[in-house]
Amino acid sequence: MVRIIADTSTMYSSGQAQEAGFDVAPLSVTINNKSYRELDDISSADFVQIIHEGHMPRSSQPAIGDVLALFQKYPEDEIIDIAMADGLSGTYGSAVAAANMCEHKDRITVINSRTLCGPHRYLVEVANRLAKMGETRAAIVKRVEELMETGKSFLLPADFDYLRRGGRLSPLVSFVGKTIKLVPVMTQSEDGRQLVAAGVKRSFKQAVDFVGKALTEFGAGAGWRIYITHADAKEMAEKAKEMMLKHLPEAIYELHPLTPAFITQGGPGCVAIQAIKGE
Repeated sequence: MVRIIADTSTMYSSGQAQEAGFDVAPLSVTINNKSYRELDDISSADFVQIIHEGHMPRSSQPAIGDVLALFQKYPEDEIIDIAMADGLSGTYGSAVAAANMCEHKDRITVINSRTLCGPHRYLVEVANRLAKMGETRAAIVKRVEELMETGKSFLLPADFDYLRRGGRLSPLVSFVGKTIKLVPVMTQSEDGRQLVAAGVKRSFKQAVDFVGKALTEFGAGAGWRIYITHADAKEMAEKAKEMMLKHLPEAIYELHPLTPAFITQGGPGCVAIQAIKGE
């Protein structure tokens, strides 16, 4: 039997993942001198509320011990761990280290998904479905790697300061953007290891329109999955969906709140628009 393991970049809590038939190791966040396992110990809404009270957060990958415990939970099975993008988090490195500690490491495959959040969620859902169908580890890995090549992500932050603190923007760009109220459009680098600027627009509407055109040029269309995620900005996410429908009316849309670890990076009010080719 093949077991699927991931992390909370998938926007599944531990309980939700177990109900669906796989496991996740929660990323951790620290705020107001307290540490939490995201989605298990603290919700996104409660996390944003603490930020609004004046506390700055930080995040970290799952502890190696937590990942190791999940691997050791299935000593007789084959395991595929689909980790969020290496470089954006140390999650992949932790999973590799944990796998090397296992006696049955030859039955564990750790995949650097090179993505996060929506597309990551979809990769895990597809892998989980294939595992339940009885597909082999090799076949599942092959399909996941094929789908990985179709992922594309954009982030529209509402607050430059969070990206600047995370090293995503230079202080000068952050200052200028904040002063003249521009909306940056960030995307992943080719190797998926960092966020880079894709453009800077004067309004949220122009930024979403830029993303819609970019995804259309990328090849997104009917049957593709479009994930619109947000940090306590549901109205903005819904507005983004309305605008995206004009570009990709036949795509399948899902809206989700971002998890605390990603709110730490993008800041309250940010909206992410991501696409991946559907099955």
